[in-house]
Amino acid sequence: METLRALVHGTVLLLVIGWVLTVGKAIFVPAVLGAVIVYVIVGLAHVLGRLPGLGPTLPLRLRYVFSILTIALAFFALAYLIMANKERALALAPHYQASLLASIQSVAVYFGIETEPTWATLRQDLLARIDLQRLAGSLLASVSSIVVTFIVVFMYAAFLLVERTAFETKLAKLSDDPRRVARIREVIETINRRIGSYLALKSMLSVLLGALSWAIMWYFDLEFAVLWAVLATFLNFIPYIGSFLGVALPVLMAVVQFADPAIIFWLLLALTAVQFGIGNFLDPWVMGNSLNLSPFAILMALAIWSELWGIPGAFLAVPLTAIMTIVFSAFPGTRALAVLLSKTGRV
Repeated sequence: METLRALVHGTVLLLVIGWVLTVGKAIFVPAVLGAVIVYVIVGLAHVLGRLPGLGPTLPLRLRYVFSILTIALAFFALAYLIMANKERALALAPHYQASLLASIQSVAVYFGIETEPTWATLRQDLLARIDLQRLAGSLLASVSSIVVTFIVVFMYAAFLLVERTAFETKLAKLSDDPRRVARIREVIETINRRIGSYLALKSMLSVLLGALSWAIMWYFDLEFAVLWAVLATFLNFIPYIGSFLGVALPVLMAVVQFADPAIIFWLLLALTAVQFGIGNFLDPWVMGNSLNLSPFAILMALAIWSELWGIPGAFLAVPLTAIMTIVFSAFPGTRALAVLLSKTGRV
């Protein structure tokens, strides 16, 4: 009876938490993203401090300033890139729409489908109604709104950085029991160490992936190569699906830009090789088992957080699940959940 009661209470609690997270999405998402930005800033500051020669001599505040400026410049460059390519994309959209229809028609002729009435009906009912200009406009408008959201995120990050100076004092006054305070401090330090390490290393690997992807797309003279490379950099933070989209988007661009299937094939092969090499060899070698999360748990977390918070939830799925695992492992009642979420069973 007690087990059943605990199960019912836990289920109701999860439903309430899910409802609150969904209703408060507009509030929680920028705040959590702001915390992630703070982790990246602190991680970059520590990396700067370990640079040979100049690093140890730089004051901590100056390293924070350099880190903030680096991240701010990166996001402003992304915003400028989107706005600079918006008009060009809208102008070229009709041309690419005609090119796409021509490519589909040539494939249909090759397979002998063009003479079939079903193909003509399908092309007339579906493909002829695709307005790439409107689709590109709505997509770029959505991306522009994301840039505005990131400005709010940076405001949260700035206030969180200010709060860090008084956090240790607040932590010491949370309880009169020193052992309880020490336990809370241990959990927070574990979260900071694992999440900070994950985000710092993942950021470096993502930048490397974006640079290599850009070099490949530049070699093939793909339109908007810089934009696709930047998207590949950010999509690398989304497990599993991000790697697929990082290849699929530029390849779809190649389909409407190039008439030669060989170019499309070699571009697909090169981008896939880069994604496979970094994702399956360099990523595990550099990051090791820093988060200790089960692949199945990551997949489930991706589905759940994407359902709750959409695209931001997909980006935050891994760090949020890692934090939950660390917190669950600190309490006897939820330690079993932490073991199930972990990769090795050790928490």
